[in-house]
Amino acid sequence: MAAGAPRIFVSHLAGVPVFDPNGDQVGRVRDLVAMLRVGRRPPRLLGLVVEVIGRRRIFLPMTRVTGIESGQVITTGVLNVRRFEQRPTERLVLGELLDRRVRLVEDGAEVTVLDVAIQQLPARRDWEIDKVFVRKGGGGALRRRGETRTVEWSGVTGFSLEEEGQGAENLVATFERMRPADLANVLHHLTPKRRAEVAAALDDDRLADVLEELPEDDQVEILGKLKEERAADVLEAMDPDDAADLLSELPEEDKERLLTLMRPDDAADVRRLMSYEERTAGGLMTTEPIVLRPDATVADALARVRQQDLSPALAAQVYVCRPPEETPTGKFLGTVHFQRLLRDPPFTLVSAVVDTDLEPLSPDTPLPVVTSHLAAYNLVAAPVVDDSGSLLGAVTVDDVLDHLLPDDWRETEFHHDEAPTPGHGTGTTAGTGIPAAGTDAAEGAGHGR
Repeated sequence: MAAGAPRIFVSHLAGVPVFDPNGDQVGRVRDLVAMLRVGRRPPRLLGLVVEVIGRRRIFLPMTRVTGIESGQVITTGVLNVRRFEQRPTERLVLGELLDRRVRLVEDGAEVTVLDVAIQQLPARRDWEIDKVFVRKGGGGALRRRGETRTVEWSGVTGFSLEEEGQGAENLVATFERMRPADLANVLHHLTPKRRAEVAAALDDDRLADVLEELPEDDQVEILGKLKEERAADVLEAMDPDDAADLLSELPEEDKERLLTLMRPDDAADVRRLMSYEERTAGGLMTTEPIVLRPDATVADALARVRQQDLSPALAAQVYVCRPPEETPTGKFLGTVHFQRLLRDPPFTLVSAVVDTDLEPLSPDTPLPVVTSHLAAYNLVAAPVVDDSGSLLGAVTVDDVLDHLLPDDWRETEFHHDEAPTPGHGTGTTAGTGIPAAGTDAAEGAGHGR
């Protein structure tokens, strides 16, 4: 939904059909999944519980919901059909929040929650529960006689996480807004038992982001303690090159079993990356750059560049190729850099502004040559093209840096004790080194499931 979309009360979503982009019904909404947060911050809506054929209930992330309107939900068409399992930090909105007795902050009056409203945040794909529809008075036969009103989420108390005494829930809530690299630092210093508990409570996308920032030993340990189906889900959520690096550290039998559980398209990308030598362009590249057809416009390119999940390096350019647009693509035609997109009218075809001056890298290009290429031409990413002229992927500067730094650079960074900079938050949870709720250190960025 676009920014500024209307507020939706969740009672109107119960049982509504869910459709794919082709208009085929894939199931019905049975509940919504939210994550409570510390203090009075509105809960984040993680996704929907959808009942599909055979009465199986699956989880549909909000990132895969493209529209909620006219009594229907539209999805991207990508569904994970594994059975939904609620996690410790998650709450079912219809099943656990409605009909709950809470209190108004303004006067302490006890009220019953009749409904809650959700709204998409401006310029983002995140959703929050921002309003609560309540009724004053007793329950039972007298319930209908009380005054009803709609209040802000912060205007009630009774189901939000408290600052103290929430155990693992409070810990994970504190982690929510930390940057993946900072959260990886925290996990690295936890005991193996506690590390496994926190990893189990994090959603798939968040855990995937954190795994990419951890040393290999921690990655293997955490992945090994997950159920195999969930481990496959997390690998699918990781960047293909990072997933390939992690799988290469596992015994052959475990590697094949997890690849078999992954979606075929994701597994194919990872297998292809694992076929290249590690310190070559093919071994370093990601298989998910922005690819456009020559008849796409500058406006189309800018829309793709704006995608929130893209890293800055991948968003710095688009690659123009003939169909098919999935890697390996049709013939590679050239690159259009982000700055050029900003200088041309939105209706301009990308084929008219494509840069063909720089030679692409071949998949067997060794790391020193890749590094020199990026440095010589001041690039943050470069295309990788095979002998037939098809785009295989792109090498980004962050992946190159990972391989230029010492093998133990992550461990070195995690053990580096530096005096805090004045003016920056330094509060921690006692005995853990974990930033306390409400400190600056907990105010990074994150995204879920």
